[in-house]
This record gives sequence, C-alpha cells and structure tokens, in this order.
Amino acid sequence: MLGLDQSCPEPAPLKRFLPVIVLLVCLPLWLGASYGVRYGLMEDAQWVGLCGVPGEYWQCQVRALLGLGIHFQVIAWGALGLALLAQVVPRKAGWYLAGVALVLGIPALVLYTASIAVFAVVLAGLRLVRQPAPAKVA
Repeated sequence: MLGLDQSCPEPAPLKRFLPVIVLLVCLPLWLGASYGVRYGLMEDAQWVGLCGVPGEYWQCQVRALLGLGIHFQVIAWGALGLALLAQVVPRKAGWYLAGVALVLGIPALVLYTASIAVFAVVLAGLRLVRQPAPAKVA
C-alpha cells in the first residue's frame, strides 16, 4: 500500500536462543511425564493384579520391558554414553547430543537408576552450557 516492505526478518537473538527456550520448556514436561510413568505404571498397585495374566494388557508388556530396561540400567548407560560422546563432538552436533543425553538421563534419574544417571545429567548439562571454542585463524 504505502510501499513499505511487509517482510520482517526474525530477530537474531530469538533465533539463537530458540533451542535453549525449547529445552527449558520441554524438560519440566519430560520430568513430569517420567514421574507419571513411575507412579502411574511402575508403582501403582492396580497393575500388579492386572498383570498377573500375561498378554492381557499391552500396558503390562510395556511395564515388563521397562522393568527389564531399569534392571539392566539401559537408559542410564545410554544417557552416560551420549553425554561422554557429546563432550568430544564439536559445535552444534555435540550440543544436540548433550540434549539427547539429558532427555535420556532425566527418566533414568526418576526410574531407579540415579547412581549412573546423575553423572550423565551433570555431564550433559556441562556440555550444554560450555562456551564454544574460538575460531582458529589459519
């Protein structure tokens, strides 16, 4: 109408901090979901009685597989492995690996494997806040 350009570029700070904002919003939701699985599926007394007959409910299969994963500490070791890998992978790829390690580490903390998962969460958190290395001038 007035010759004004209607396209407005996205502000640089918002684009830069969008992954951090998404992480900060999603992690508390993921923590709540993990507690929901723990108290709603793993520790609820109704499932003990319902899962007495094998194959009756799909939730019993999920509960059994999750129980095996907890027993063998699969989630915690996976989170720790990804957190260690994120320490040596440079730039954004390492940052995203640390985010995945944190996403695996939180349920591992909640689901009875806190002794290993605490290291994974701390390492992933340290990688997420680490300053990028300065660019080398050739």
